This record gives sequence, C-alpha cells and structure tokens, in this order.
Amino acid sequence: MARGEKMHCLKDFHKDTLKPSPGKSPGTRPEDEADGKMQREKWANKLDFILSVAGGFIGLGNIWRFPYLCYKNGGGAFLIPYFIFLFGGGLPVFFLEVALGQYTSEGGITCWEKLCPIFSGIGCASIVIVSLLNIYYIVILAWGLYYLFQTFRDELPWARCIHSWNTPNCIDDKMRKNVSLWLSANATNFTSPVTEFWERNVLSLSSGIDNLGKLKWDLALCLLAVWVICFFCIWKGVRSTGKVVYITATFPFLMLLVLLIRGVTLPGAAQGIKFYLYPDISRLGDPQVWIDAGTQIFFSYAICLGAMTSLGSYNKYKYNCYRDCMLLGCLNSGTSFVSGFAIFSVLGFMAQEQGVDIADVAESGPGLAFIAYPKAVSMMPWPVFWAVLFFVMLLLLGLDSQFVEVEGQITSLVDLYPSFLRKGYRREIFIAIVCLCSYLLGLTMVTQGGMYVFQLFDYYAASGMCLLWVAFFECIAIAWVYGKSYFLICFFSRWREWEEARD
Repeated sequence: MARGEKMHCLKDFHKDTLKPSPGKSPGTRPEDEADGKMQREKWANKLDFILSVAGGFIGLGNIWRFPYLCYKNGGGAFLIPYFIFLFGGGLPVFFLEVALGQYTSEGGITCWEKLCPIFSGIGCASIVIVSLLNIYYIVILAWGLYYLFQTFRDELPWARCIHSWNTPNCIDDKMRKNVSLWLSANATNFTSPVTEFWERNVLSLSSGIDNLGKLKWDLALCLLAVWVICFFCIWKGVRSTGKVVYITATFPFLMLLVLLIRGVTLPGAAQGIKFYLYPDISRLGDPQVWIDAGTQIFFSYAICLGAMTSLGSYNKYKYNCYRDCMLLGCLNSGTSFVSGFAIFSVLGFMAQEQGVDIADVAESGPGLAFIAYPKAVSMMPWPVFWAVLFFVMLLLLGLDSQFVEVEGQITSLVDLYPSFLRKGYRREIFIAIVCLCSYLLGLTMVTQGGMYVFQLFDYYAASGMCLLWVAFFECIAIAWVYGKSYFLICFFSRWREWEEARD
C-alpha cells in the first residue's frame, strides 16, 4: 500500500474510533459537528489561551525555587541538566498534554477514555494530585495577602523588635552591625524581628504536628478571600478565565521588571549575581543536582496535573498549538532565569548591609518570600512601597496559577458527567462546592500547627516522583499503546489541512 493511502486509511480509522460514545463529553471535532452534538465552549481568541497557559505555569516556583536551586547546585553549571530535562522531557510532555486536550476536546480524565481506556487511571491520578495541590498551594496566597495588609503602615512591622510578639531574644539589624554583639547574640540564640514576625505573629507556630493548636482567624479570613477571588475568576468557564489572565498574567512581569531594575542598582548586587551564576562544574557529579533539575522542570511546566490538557481542550480543533507551546516554553524558562537576577541582586545587597556571606541569607520557598525578601526590603529606602510591590506580584503570580489549576480540575470532573453538570447553573454550583470543600480542608493549614501540615502536603502530595510516574505512563500510553505515528498523523494532518486552506 502506498504511503499516502496508508495515511488516509489511518485518518479514517481514527475518525471512527474517536467519536464520543453516548453520555460522554461532547467535543468539537468535525465529526461531532456533523452529528449535531452540543458544542464545547472555546477561547475567544488565541491570546486568551496563551495568557491562561502562561499564568498557569509561571508561578511562585519561578521566583523562589529556580534561583535558589541554580545557586545551590553549581550556578551556571545547573543550566546543563536543566536544559537536558527541558528539551528531553519538559517541553515534549507539555506539548503532548496540550495537543491531547485539543485533539480529543476532553478534560484530563475523559481524554484517556477516548484514546486508551485502559490508561484512564492516568487522568484519575492527575486529578488526585492537582486536587491536593489546590488545597495547600492557595495557603501561600493567604500568607501573602496577610503580609500585604500588614505593609500598609508607616513602618513595616518586621523592621524592629518593638511589638507584642517580639521576645527578649530579638535584635534588629542596627544592633547586628556591632560585630561583638552579633557574636554574643549567636551564642545565646538571638533571633531577628522578621523571623519572629513570621513564626510568632503570622503562624503562631506550635511545638509540632501533634499540637495543631487554635485556628488563626486572620489567616482563615485571608484564605477565604483568595478562594472567593478564585471562584469568581473561573465560575463562567473560559469566558471569565480568558479575561482575568489579561491582568494576572501580565502585571507580574511589569512588577518583576521594576524589582529587577531596583535590585541591580543596589550596592552589593554584583556579588549576589555572581553567587547566582558562578559555575561549579564539579557539582554535576552529584545525582541530587539532576534530581532537582528534573523536579523543577515538572513543577514549573505544570505537567501531569491535567490542567494543560483541559486548557488545550478549549482550543479550536485545527489550532496550531505547537508554535505557541514552544514560545510559552521559552517564556517560562526565561522568566525563571531572569527572576534569579531580581532575587539574588537583593540578597547580595542584604548580605553586604549585614556584613555576612550571601550563603547565610539565601533561602528557598516560603523562607525566601516571607523572611529573606521582606527583611531585604526593610533595609531599602521607601521600604513600604517595595514591600507592597513584592507582595502584589507574589499574589498575582500565585493567583493565576491557582485558578488555572482549579479550572483544569473542574473541567476534568465536569467532563465526566456533562449531561448533568452543564445544565443551567449546575456547573457554577459545582465549582462553589469544590472551592468550599477545598477551603474547609485547607483550614488545617492555618492553625498554629498548620505549617507542619503544609510541609507534609508539599513533600508528598505533588512530589516530583508522583509527577515522574504519571509522565512515564502518559508517554507509554501515547507512544506505544495508542501509537505515536497514529497520534501524529491524526493531529498534524488536520492542522496542515487547515494551514493550506488558510494560505
């Protein structure tokens, strides 16, 4: 059989086998239109899709995780394993998930029922992971909102040891400049005002996870506020999500640019950037460096969570998503790299002001966002302005990642029962129920022992190993079971026909 005839037969074969069965979520493939099925809503334009995906995977990890990993794992040398995992796994799986959603016009669970029913468990695993992720990730936004409210004062509350939550062991930065006093402070376990503000005011940290203590009502209200915002960002589906991201996905870049310019003009910035990028090739022999690089790729591209598949399912069937996926990949990794300059220039300034090594001030995760950086801005001129700018950027970065992941979760679940959940206002009610349940479960993390619960979720719920196994089975299902040739022929032949017709 000639190659052209073979491709034609394969297209006809998959045209028949991919028709949705009765009761399944209706797609918008051409054959669905011919059958007169209810059509799936679509993005109003391609910019809605691009900004939604950008907002979904450009988040807090780009700001507080990548720069620290780069510094810890050999500086510029860390970029070698990072780019190997990026081009060898991150970008291909990211494109695969978007194309899978676009090809089937289904969410993260039902797409597998169309292609490889025996691998439907992949979708279920993704939904379990993203559901747990949505419960604890938003707690970071509650902390950020609380900090933002606290910044609207004449003086930042973590700048000096003059508040009710401070202990006799608290010493501020002016006292730390006295070297002899600082040496004695280290010997007697003295603490900084920013650490005491975080541990004693924000968290009211208990002795351990076996002692959850009381509910922090101020944090509970902040958590409720961000869940309400998240609900109204997605309650109308892609019609509301596609418009909100015009603000949440663009403003953080402007704020990051302002912080970058401010950071590199501070004294000591050059030393901080040197620590960030100075290559140490010997670190490449450490397996942990490669594990960190792979884990960062999976987290930063939000793959194996079902969200990218759900966002892709709202694309037009013949949309050229390949081009946009490559551009979005460059934007994501580029943001991570540039963020390092903004963060480490400020840390270099803080290290110089305190007269300590930058290794003593460099932190990752919540330690960077709620201890190191707030401490740094308290040393700058106009500290309130820079603190407000930083926490607004933090909130917007986290918020669009949160509601895009929740949108992916909702889409996947609604597609399981479309005939029931898409009638009237049932979808909106279902979203409200999911948000309420997630909020109630998240209250355990805004207790006095909530930080320990948060760390358990962070370590186990969406760990790199979980995502790795999901990605592994995704590739097995498409490349070996369904067949990579069949998938490429069916997907790209439709796109090429559309491109030729448009030309």
